[in-house]
Amino acid sequence: MDKFGALAAFVEVAEAGGFSSAARRLNLATSSVMRSVDTLEASLGTALLNRTTRHVTLSDAGTHYYLRAKKLLDDMADADASVSDRGDEASGPLRVSIPVAFGWRCISPYIGLFLAQYPKIELDLVLSDSIADLVTERIDLAIRLGEAASTTDAISRSLGSFQRFVVASAEYLATHGNPNTPDELSGHHCLRFSYGPEQQLWTFCRGSDVIKIAVTGRFKTNNSEVLREAVLNGAGIAVLPSWLVLQDIQAGKLTKLFEDFDVTPNNVRSVVSAIYLPTQRGSKRVNAFIDFVIRFANPLV
Repeated sequence: MDKFGALAAFVEVAEAGGFSSAARRLNLATSSVMRSVDTLEASLGTALLNRTTRHVTLSDAGTHYYLRAKKLLDDMADADASVSDRGDEASGPLRVSIPVAFGWRCISPYIGLFLAQYPKIELDLVLSDSIADLVTERIDLAIRLGEAASTTDAISRSLGSFQRFVVASAEYLATHGNPNTPDELSGHHCLRFSYGPEQQLWTFCRGSDVIKIAVTGRFKTNNSEVLREAVLNGAGIAVLPSWLVLQDIQAGKLTKLFEDFDVTPNNVRSVVSAIYLPTQRGSKRVNAFIDFVIRFANPLV
């Protein structure tokens, strides 16, 4: 029995939820996939799958076996990729985590160029505003907005910086008035991005002067695109990154407030960082994507 072939067939059936779907993914005959799984079950002396005419599900034993088999196959794929990645050309699978709005606005328009430049890289782009666990989520590279210190567990590299603006729509300012100083924000509806402490401070810097304003409002969200839409529709005032709202400001859809101040929420630095595990140091795939972000995303940040 081809044990690895049988493991691959079993894992594919478990993930696809059926033999026919798995066979199509593997480019094999359905009967061939069924024989591989039957032989694997016979060798183990237990049923890994519950089968009906319509559905295939994992048995209790199959659930435990799937987790171990999946890890084994992933480790083997990583081992293959680590060897192939040391050649002359970047190649192999690359799983990258990127914040949703930044990925959509600053990365996705150029993905075609990246794939054309690196035809041997298989890119898996994960858009999420959550901080990825590089190990458990099997992330090769995470692009984050904000600074992260290098540790023994992960390496951080700064790729560039951007600005944040305090913005509001003309409709909102006409109704509620235009705050002339950061202190006047206490009387306004401040829309917030959901991160950090519950009490959010907007930090304003002008030369050596630093002003921290505790802002309040009835709306917060973990998606900056949604926050932008709320501001455009006159719901309040928000701090948003330049790469997200610069075109709105230039088009007159949003007004930038307190132009002589630099602003950040909760002292978060306005930088783009690359985070990766020490085992990825020297990886041509990882370095290729980092170079790609520096080349194409930075003009927008």
